[in-house]
Amino acid sequence: MSSHLFLATFFVYVIGMIVFGWWISRNDRGTGDDFLLGGRSVPLFLTIGTTVATMVGTGSSMGAVGFGYVNGWGGALYGIGGAIGVLLLAICFSGIRKMRFMTMSEELSYYVGANRLVRNVVALLIYIACIGWLGAHILGGGLYLAWMADIPSWQAKIIVALGFGVYCVVGGYMAVVWTDTVQAIVLFVGFFLMAAVAVVDAGGFEAIKAAADPSAISFLGIEKIGLIPAISLSTVIAVGVLATPSFRQRIYSGSSVGSVRRSFLVTGLLYMAFSVVPAIIGMATYALNPNLETSNFAFPYLATEVLPLWLGLLLLVAGLSATMSSASSDAIAGVATLIRDIYVLVKGRAPSAQNVVRFSRIALVGTIGLALAFALSSDDVISYITRMVSTVLAGMFVCGVLGRFWPRYNWQGAIASLIVASVTSLAVIANADWSAFWGNPSIPAVTLSALAGIIVTLLTPASRLSEEEALELISEERKRMEAVPEVTVGKASPV
Repeated sequence: MSSHLFLATFFVYVIGMIVFGWWISRNDRGTGDDFLLGGRSVPLFLTIGTTVATMVGTGSSMGAVGFGYVNGWGGALYGIGGAIGVLLLAICFSGIRKMRFMTMSEELSYYVGANRLVRNVVALLIYIACIGWLGAHILGGGLYLAWMADIPSWQAKIIVALGFGVYCVVGGYMAVVWTDTVQAIVLFVGFFLMAAVAVVDAGGFEAIKAAADPSAISFLGIEKIGLIPAISLSTVIAVGVLATPSFRQRIYSGSSVGSVRRSFLVTGLLYMAFSVVPAIIGMATYALNPNLETSNFAFPYLATEVLPLWLGLLLLVAGLSATMSSASSDAIAGVATLIRDIYVLVKGRAPSAQNVVRFSRIALVGTIGLALAFALSSDDVISYITRMVSTVLAGMFVCGVLGRFWPRYNWQGAIASLIVASVTSLAVIANADWSAFWGNPSIPAVTLSALAGIIVTLLTPASRLSEEEALELISEERKRMEAVPEVTVGKASPV
């Protein structure tokens, strides 16, 4: 496939998304809720669309297909973990929509008496996590583009960052939600078509089975990966979904608790069905060419060297759609935390309503720039994601679960959970034997973090504030950002 043809198709697609995002958001009133949460009125079908598109991100495309290329049915583990995570979100956390949180740091601090220290620490961790996720998406998209355009990877990463960054800055959250929904359709059509055609071109499942390492075609590739590392991979992805701020934003921005719950249940079931697709694509690619330089190129190799031109173009755009849809969501989530929480940490007060959109756009540029800097330092998508999740998000996962279901949990326990999770993760990463046994640090990090949180909570006093008092404290501070601009004073914000 001509690199010029692909680049032309890609640029037309990106320009179309930018124009579409601008058109969708052109009537926003310009409040913080509008730009960062879509006015808290995102309907069911848009919540499904944006959540599906965010789920089918860089790990599910480049990462999971590459993992399936090497480990056969193990490529489904990523999708299974993600599906479990989003289903648990629907069951356990959709009810927090009624509390009108704006960021995950607000939510986690609420669980421990609106403690300011917990909120500040979590806000910093969330911002780091958003930069990490964003960097992973830039990294994955850059690898695609570098392969296709035959340009250095650093140039490709810059182009990808600019591609989704523009429509985020122009249109805000509603632009992200609508473009995600369009991209979700492209993604599902593209990936299922790719799997079907790849199986046919490889000679059918019998030919794929004959070409594969026998251990790779065992149940979920467990004979090749190992039971503990396989469980760890699904666990780290599930923990990532349950603790990633962009998925919490889907809850905060939904039109109602019921709408959020239904959309997450549908997304979880769709994603569970999708989980086998990257594994099939990876195994088929291995049957066609077992000698690729790196497994990360399994997806673009199939699209460029094997499939018909029209389908290859569609699928390469689908792969980049996966990157851009997920990246745009993490960018908005990071900026919401930066404006709502870190700004308050630095300035001592929330920004006024008339400044939120302007500050958010400036923050988007800075956040995407930071993520790009981190992405320029790595080329391994799955390793990048799993290490970042274990180190940064495991403690927040524990805080969310214990805080949601154990009223006794306090701020001292939350801080202990956060510290122990990160220390444990870094210790496992630093020890080659431990890393080989566990696969990634998620299970020990979550286990020890939970134990530390429980023990420290039991050894320290309970929170002095009731849940109602904590929620009122958070809500009062947020009202400054939720105010309607002066030209429309008197119009109530949507609930």
